[in-house]
Amino acid sequence: MPRAMQKMNRMQCSPPAWFYTFADFVLGLAQRSFYCLIRLALAHVTLPVIHLSMRIYLALALVLSTSVLGAPAPAVESNTSSTRLPSAPAHPSPTTDPSYPSPTVPYASNELNESFLSKFRDEVPEPIRGSKGANILGPQNVEIDRQNPDLLAPPTTDSGSVSNVKWPFSLSHNRVQDGGWARQQNVHSMPIATTMAGVNMRLKAGGIRELHWHITAEVCRPCCRQRWWMILIFSIKWAYVLAGSCRIVVVNAEGQNYIADVYPGDLWYFPPGIPHVLQGLNDTADGCEFLLVFDDGEFSEDSTFSVTDWMAHVPKEVLSKNFQVNASAFDHIPDRQLWMLPSAVPTGSAEEQGVKSPQGVSTLPYTFAASKANSIKVNSTHDADENRDLIDSIRFRVELSKLSTRVRSKSARLLQWRSGIQPSPNGLISSRITVFAAQSNARTFNYQAGDIGYVPPSFGHYVENIGNTTLKFLEIFNSDKYEDISLNQWLALTPPEMVKAHLQLSDDTINKLQKVKPIVVGPGLS
Repeated sequence: MPRAMQKMNRMQCSPPAWFYTFADFVLGLAQRSFYCLIRLALAHVTLPVIHLSMRIYLALALVLSTSVLGAPAPAVESNTSSTRLPSAPAHPSPTTDPSYPSPTVPYASNELNESFLSKFRDEVPEPIRGSKGANILGPQNVEIDRQNPDLLAPPTTDSGSVSNVKWPFSLSHNRVQDGGWARQQNVHSMPIATTMAGVNMRLKAGGIRELHWHITAEVCRPCCRQRWWMILIFSIKWAYVLAGSCRIVVVNAEGQNYIADVYPGDLWYFPPGIPHVLQGLNDTADGCEFLLVFDDGEFSEDSTFSVTDWMAHVPKEVLSKNFQVNASAFDHIPDRQLWMLPSAVPTGSAEEQGVKSPQGVSTLPYTFAASKANSIKVNSTHDADENRDLIDSIRFRVELSKLSTRVRSKSARLLQWRSGIQPSPNGLISSRITVFAAQSNARTFNYQAGDIGYVPPSFGHYVENIGNTTLKFLEIFNSDKYEDISLNQWLALTPPEMVKAHLQLSDDTINKLQKVKPIVVGPGLS
């Protein structure tokens, strides 16, 4: 019999763990009894009796040691437990191939864990996977269960506890006003996202998000509905325009101004404390819709500093002194914050509407026309052949970076983790993400269009497209440079002997590991 098989058989026939625990208890009891006998002998008995007591103890200890270390192996039952090592297969494996290290623990299960997304669309969802689980006898929200098949019937690889990393904007309270609406996500809706918050905002054509500033920075990017991930820096505002077009106007501390129009795919970035205003245009649609990202999980769009709110709380005589006009000039200012308001659609271009500043135009561009920039080709496998659009400080002087990716049906964004904090997804179409939080903690979440998520730094994860259409998603990172660590590349660049010792992979599998980082991978091989 091969030596590896003999080792395995010895592992299968070894006494259970409780036997060793019991034996340790008996030995400890015998040792304590021996100490008591010694004390008693020294106090009341003669030396020969002491020698006898020692011989009795030594004999007892010897018998117990023989019982523990030389105990016969229990008979192997025909119905072995699920933790027993699998029998050796006919083809070469870690149990028969001498090139593999000897196994030290049971092998991971070969059980498949396909998502039940398609299955639950055609039938009533049930928390059943294989022989485990049972149907629901009480009330059930069928539609929510259909959207979250991997929470209702999780993969068997899920384990332990991971905080919720998903939030649908559809569950956020919507602030509806003249000129548009806005809804947000922060730590109150997703407590794990302590370093980022998001706002989904819509402005009608002519609608204005009033003159304001933030203690956090703001970034925005226009584009079609897509997913995003969230993260931090010092209150920064990003924007991703989901549809339509928008005009932004900024004035910095040097008295320089900046005015520009942004379209789907473009970015804007406002550092903290820089005043700005946004207005919807009508050259491509009725206004615009965009996603804002802030680098503070406690951020609230309701707590911004607005010009109408400020001036309503300053005595008019002070306003008169500040602007060097009569106090009556302020008789018609609002008595409260407007926040969002309707207005006429601008008729001229940004250049025509802009006010010429004696200090000139800002040397720092606050927008980036990503819609006109070239996409970066992604490293892919099996004809996944997708594009990604990466923007960081190398292309745009910002403190956050973003990556938008397209993943075909049944393909996946590779297993990876970030070296820094990571953002969240918006607009994921039928996808699932498993987040690994170390110490056997892992949980799988499903995402749909309009959902956002947050993966903390260094948490391993993947993004799998389980739908039938191309998945588009946006990732935003709290770092001026995009960086990630690929599991595939990590293993490929580690000495093969070390990889084999850990994972017991064959030489053929190790040779197929990719030394150049893949971003998107195609469907798995059978």
